[in-house]
Amino acid sequence: MKDVYRKLCSDNDHIPLFQQAWWLDATAGDHWSVALVEKGGKIQAAMPYMIKKRFGLTVITQPPLTQYLGPWILPAQSKRAKQLSREKDLMQALVDQLPQYHIYRQTWSPDYQNWMPFYWRGFAQTTRYSYRIENLSNLDEVWGGFQAGIRSDIRKAQKQGVVVERSADLSTFLSLNEMVFKRQGRAAPHPESLVKNIDEAAASRNQRAIFIAADEEGRSHAAVYLVWDQHSAYYLMGGGDPELRNSGATSLCLWEAIQFAATVTRSFDFEGSMIEPVERFFRAFGGEPVPFYSLSRAHNRWLNLAMSIRS
Repeated sequence: MKDVYRKLCSDNDHIPLFQQAWWLDATAGDHWSVALVEKGGKIQAAMPYMIKKRFGLTVITQPPLTQYLGPWILPAQSKRAKQLSREKDLMQALVDQLPQYHIYRQTWSPDYQNWMPFYWRGFAQTTRYSYRIENLSNLDEVWGGFQAGIRSDIRKAQKQGVVVERSADLSTFLSLNEMVFKRQGRAAPHPESLVKNIDEAAASRNQRAIFIAADEEGRSHAAVYLVWDQHSAYYLMGGGDPELRNSGATSLCLWEAIQFAATVTRSFDFEGSMIEPVERFFRAFGGEPVPFYSLSRAHNRWLNLAMSIRS
């Protein structure tokens, strides 16, 4: 199955970044597989997934630092009613291809809004939001869409001599990223080995960029880690020195990342957070709120209750 999917990914540029086989290799190692539906000698639909074992339970989920997963359906030209009928059949066929599991939990791409075929199979859904600048073709319009406070922060950083450079210095990025969690009294949620796997795989395909904002004294203020495909750039991770957090460097770093993204893809996805202060910051960059779905299913009522309480 995985070899078939690898060929599908290499032959089809419609498959988004987070569903690419190379991304799954980097983030899940050997712990991923894929459901495939074939008709007429061609793969019509796919749904990659990661399998975890927790407390003796089999959980179908997605790898860390993987914003969207869920189904992929081969585009087809037909009337809308026929398209929806085809989607229903293919999605339910994907469900039938899943291995035995206790819990399913995946976050779908915003491109897939019709989850009804999964609802009819007993799945539940929670709506989440990201912010996305849909069109990067006119950067003057993008700049004009920023709230005044963001533009002021960018100018403030520039006046203080902060400069953003594209860098291959992963160690400096990791240090700044770790500072964010230390300030909150937490350890970084993702091991360095995982980030290094992603960096090696994405850099080899020229699908990542690291931006580091530093001042004239050589102090690193903030950093942004960007990945992209032909559809969008994704703000995968960020970081910053809490002692320099009022310099405006984070806003400047993101602005430089957005300008760069305009040279390689069409849109910019902030990988939105449902945490209110983070949402407020992302919203200030003028993107549109884009809903995406988190689907779940448990195979007994006690697990369903536990997942509902956790949600």
